[in-house]
Amino acid sequence: MLRKAVNSGAVRLATRAAAGLLAGEGVAIARSTLPAAHFALRSHASAAGSSVPAGPHGTNYHHAQAPGGYAFFMPTVSLMGAGALDSAAQRIQRLGYKKALIVTDAYMAKSGAVGKVVDVLASVGVEAVVFDGAVPNPTDKNVEDGLALLRSNGCDFIVSFGGGSSHDCAKGVGIVAANGGRIHDYEGVDVSAQPMLPVVAVNTTAGTASEITRFCIITDTSRSVKMAIVDSKCTPTIAVDDPTLMVKKPAALTAATGMDALTHAVEAYVSTISTPVTDACALHAIKLISTYLRTAVADGSNMQARDMMSYAQFLAGAAFNSASLGYVHAMAHQLGGFYDLPHGVCNAVLLPVVQEFNAKQVPSLYIDIAEAMGLPESARRDAATASKAVLGAIRGLSKDVGIPANLKQLGVKPEDFDVLAANSLKDACGFTNPRPATHEDVVAMFRQAYEGEEAEEPLAQAA
Repeated sequence: MLRKAVNSGAVRLATRAAAGLLAGEGVAIARSTLPAAHFALRSHASAAGSSVPAGPHGTNYHHAQAPGGYAFFMPTVSLMGAGALDSAAQRIQRLGYKKALIVTDAYMAKSGAVGKVVDVLASVGVEAVVFDGAVPNPTDKNVEDGLALLRSNGCDFIVSFGGGSSHDCAKGVGIVAANGGRIHDYEGVDVSAQPMLPVVAVNTTAGTASEITRFCIITDTSRSVKMAIVDSKCTPTIAVDDPTLMVKKPAALTAATGMDALTHAVEAYVSTISTPVTDACALHAIKLISTYLRTAVADGSNMQARDMMSYAQFLAGAAFNSASLGYVHAMAHQLGGFYDLPHGVCNAVLLPVVQEFNAKQVPSLYIDIAEAMGLPESARRDAATASKAVLGAIRGLSKDVGIPANLKQLGVKPEDFDVLAANSLKDACGFTNPRPATHEDVVAMFRQAYEGEEAEEPLAQAA
């Protein structure tokens, strides 16, 4: 995966890294292109030495600072809370857009939910054409079909309505509409020359945060592989997170997307390019998800839980949009592309396995995560205790919200582990994982996730 970023583009990316542009552009780079010292743990010590306390709790850098500093990516504007969709319509009118291609899925179209978007746009004099071809793991064919409809109708902007699948499909259409060629041409990091056609991303789930990120994941049907497009030029113009649009989401979807958000937050927090800004977003997202996901799954009409999960997934997205991710996502992408499995469920099954692997490298970080998850002080007294408690709490949360226990239950086949591992190691998301993995390591993690482990009895949350 990521042919341009890893194979043919390795020299180009290495040159940019050597120029000190890695973190400033938010580029995920293979470890082989950077000096080993870049990835050395700092044990929370400051650049000046001992002037900053050596403990965790977000008071210092987790890893060596990148040369040239860091970038923090966000949409032009994010609208949040009940009524945010109506506010978006007013902004669209002020921006002068005339005709929208609404990218959504068949369920949203058939249920009539998309009709609300059409009506809101009409209220400000904006026409709309509906493309309902987005599928759970959007494909290159979906992008081509959406692009054809956009061009034939003369649409000047895109509204994505749904979850990450709709947003990613819309981004794919927007990228090719502005730059030409095929979506395959933009696989990799910062490949496009022009900003995508304006996209207003209206979110209806609390998980992927695709409405605010520069990530676009599209399945290449010829290879059965998910292409990762990481490009600041494919960040939506306007992001809309209105919790009233999330109320009717099924419990299973709420659970899967919520665990996806938790994965974003945890992976961003332990990432080698995390910063105090992304740390703050990640830790608070973990706190909100640990507090509200069970309630949102059990009672989808609970508006406080829906609203807080909306904020949580937004914060987790803000964290990984700049800090990137790790091997959970690198591996989950392969499962999604190979077997067409739900992304959030794959993440949930893989999350404790990969974090057990990572905890051997950065154990002290799990003290912070344990605190954010609301675990009692006894579970945070030292790094070894905290990391074990976090793994148990993640498995307990997954079990409580109905996530399958292992990859075996999802129909994954052990004979595919070799090719899945090979492709995982090419995925840009893995390049910022705190502990480098070999092919054998990744195969072992797939095998562990396949066999699964019973959820440990989760420690009670602190009162």
